[in-house]
Amino acid sequence: MAEACSLYRLNGVAHVAGSINREPTRCIYSVRRQQNMPLHDRIVPYLERAGLYHLARLNARWFWLDEPLVSGFIERWRPETHTFHMPFGECTITLQDVAYQLRLSVDGLPVSRCFTDFEKFIVEGKPAWEWFQELFGELPPQNKVKHYTVHFTWFHERFRVLPDDATEETVRIYARAYIMMLLSTQLFGDKSENRVHIWWLPFVARLDDMGSYSWGSTALA
Repeated sequence: MAEACSLYRLNGVAHVAGSINREPTRCIYSVRRQQNMPLHDRIVPYLERAGLYHLARLNARWFWLDEPLVSGFIERWRPETHTFHMPFGECTITLQDVAYQLRLSVDGLPVSRCFTDFEKFIVEGKPAWEWFQELFGELPPQNKVKHYTVHFTWFHERFRVLPDDATEETVRIYARAYIMMLLSTQLFGDKSENRVHIWWLPFVARLDDMGSYSWGSTALA
């Protein structure tokens, strides 16, 4: 019995698996998803060509996330071995898991290659935002900008409603905004939980080429 109990302890701290039903505050509930961002029919073709359409559908409408279960796995993650130490043994996430569950391409160009384009546009911090304005038609207000990130709410408020009479170029702008949020808040989220990094500009600048990148291997890494 004592041995069985020790399986649910890590570094002398009670594991969340034994507290899921009694201590909901120990569970992760702040996973950022785009459940409040409409997926307009006219931007779907751009998401399909980019290989991100299935990822966009993993929201509250089509996909239920078990936060307590995710919490249990998070507390069992060991950075030394890159594995989850579970009561039944060690396990980890594989490239096959990413390809099967997220349906992201695991073949193609490395995502890091495109960042060289972004580096060329950040001299003195000005050209990058000029590029941003060219791609999105305007700049966010200063109170929504921090370094090279834009607060999620600006994208959400500005690009939530696609006009019925939108031109194809306007649709492309909305598709860029949706993909920027999808990458920053759902696939490659950081500790800010609410900021979109503009280093994705090189990718959304060439929407038709996004499908040629290995998003699956990058997500796994």
